[in-house]
Amino acid sequence: MKVAVLGAAGGIGQALSLLLKTQLPAGSELSLYDVAPVVPGVAVDLSHIPTDVKVAGFGKDDLGAALVGSDIVLIPAGVPRKPGMDRSDLFNINAGIVANLVEAIADNCPDACIGIITNPVNTTVPIAAQVLKKKGVYNKNKLFGVTTLDVIRSETFVAELEGLNPANITVPVIGGHSGTTILPLLSQVENVTFTQEQIEQLTHRIQNAGTEVVEAKAGGGSATLSMGQAAARFCLSLVKGLQGEEVIECTYVEGDGSDAVFFAQPVRLGKNGVEEILSYGALSDYEEKCKKDMLDGLKGDIQTGLDFVK
Repeated sequence: MKVAVLGAAGGIGQALSLLLKTQLPAGSELSLYDVAPVVPGVAVDLSHIPTDVKVAGFGKDDLGAALVGSDIVLIPAGVPRKPGMDRSDLFNINAGIVANLVEAIADNCPDACIGIITNPVNTTVPIAAQVLKKKGVYNKNKLFGVTTLDVIRSETFVAELEGLNPANITVPVIGGHSGTTILPLLSQVENVTFTQEQIEQLTHRIQNAGTEVVEAKAGGGSATLSMGQAAARFCLSLVKGLQGEEVIECTYVEGDGSDAVFFAQPVRLGKNGVEEILSYGALSDYEEKCKKDMLDGLKGDIQTGLDFVK
């Protein structure tokens, strides 16, 4: 597998690249791109780790070379959220960054699976789709919004509350990737029963966990380490899928449009990227209300992305 990380010198990019260097299958290649001048140093630093994963660094003038032959491209590039910023505040800067990078992907590795990490994901994924359509290479089965951070947070917080091992907890998370568009399906967690108060508190914490990190870092950044882990988990699941294993992950993709054009839900990954979008099953009354309440906001986020490219 060849995996390219665009924005590899940033907080998420470095954490993600470290995890991929140590966990990608033997014989893989890791291609690191960034406009920051430290990216060759990041690549050399990682290359000293003794795993059979080849690492190369590419500076701002070498985007095409970084991308050629990639099976998977992950995009954590962009500015992070700062205290008081909403994810939509990031839009003006990050929208243009994502559009330019996706254009280069269309030109250099049009068949690659693309994982968008750059916030606001609700909007940057539709931007990527529009850019790929304009280039005539859009494949909805190979474009993903990486929402795995919401899943791992849900698993962690439920395990903490119940005194369980998070490795044994599965929480589907549907909707989008900001605020109230994040909907953990706590009614579907096996072998655990919550009170209504616990459900509401957990849901609120999961939806606002990004702010929890931003505030705890006191202006020093947003979620980089946990996001790096989440993106690595998704990438490694995608690798397994491309190699013929069947893996299920929640991710933000273009579906049948019954909820919204782009919607996060469980997806079966395989050799073609998305092999099947799975039903997220029956929701509790509380979850149904949360979903109904967030759909207009999610659709608005999506429309913003579509309009940006027009």
